[in-house]
Amino acid sequence: MTDSPTLPAVNREWHLASRPVGWPKPEDFALVEAEVPTPGEGQVLVRNLYVSVDPYMRGRMSAAKSYVAPFELGKVMQGGAVGEVVVSNADGIEAGDHVLHFFGWREYAALDAKNAVKVDPEAAPLSTYLGVLGMTGLTAYAGLLRTAAFKEGDSVFVSGAAGAVGSQVGQIARLKGASRVIGSAGSDEKVKLLVEEYGFDAAFNYKSGPVSEQLREAAPDGIDVYFDNVGGDHLEAAIGSLNRDGRIAICGMISVYNNTEPAPGPKNLARLIQTRGRIEGFLVGDHYDLQPQFVQEVGPWVRDGRLKYRETVVEGIENNLEAFLGVLRGDNIGKMVVKL
Repeated sequence: MTDSPTLPAVNREWHLASRPVGWPKPEDFALVEAEVPTPGEGQVLVRNLYVSVDPYMRGRMSAAKSYVAPFELGKVMQGGAVGEVVVSNADGIEAGDHVLHFFGWREYAALDAKNAVKVDPEAAPLSTYLGVLGMTGLTAYAGLLRTAAFKEGDSVFVSGAAGAVGSQVGQIARLKGASRVIGSAGSDEKVKLLVEEYGFDAAFNYKSGPVSEQLREAAPDGIDVYFDNVGGDHLEAAIGSLNRDGRIAICGMISVYNNTEPAPGPKNLARLIQTRGRIEGFLVGDHYDLQPQFVQEVGPWVRDGRLKYRETVVEGIENNLEAFLGVLRGDNIGKMVVKL
């Protein structure tokens, strides 16, 4: 046990005030001042240094049944965070240690020590444990290599390719011997980034014309793997360009997250019969057994610069909501994190 340090009088935290309909609005949320929690036996108190905002959080704001419980109204929301332990009532974790946990959207969090994973700030910047070496990185790794069964020589198309997951998918595919890597993004700046910094063979701005036409131009010989972060017209275009025995891994469908009516599915699903294609959705939570392999393989790529990453950093817990809305708008390049 450690002596209690001097703590601030209040702990600012974000609550869900009402369930958004369509695009989330500021009035659906509340920045609340609460007491700094006192950790119990077997718990630690963490001062969050970086918190994550991710597209999947939009789903948790709805009461609809999903793969994860919805956020509770009037209660603090959750998300990935990394911070410094200021009080420890648990064996194996000491004050001053840095930990990764799932109690973000707040300045201070008290949690069971079993739910905290120690991380080394000397091995990599703390923010990377929320992105390139964290859940988003593992999502890219598992989705490409296990769900999409990527193999050397495959031609790979990634939508939302300038985001935290998509940019890593394309680079892993390149490092693993893809014959061609194509990405879509929402601005000319992001397209340039994909080609010039991340090493994609081709990229296009999906706002510049029909996705199907731009994909056929970028991949005249078709694609073997599609990693889907967007859904909608991107999924339909990918099915249209899919080669024999092609595989599609569905990671997310950000284009429909704020729809109030069900979005129509691709009109060309019958083409999967011709191509013997396969579509499979996945959740990173089903693939945590790959974590050691992921860190062992990807960690050196990050350290020696073979795998590059970008972060969009927003300062201050008061801007947590705006950072999240920015992710939904596509404002970020790479992983969006909030620095507290």
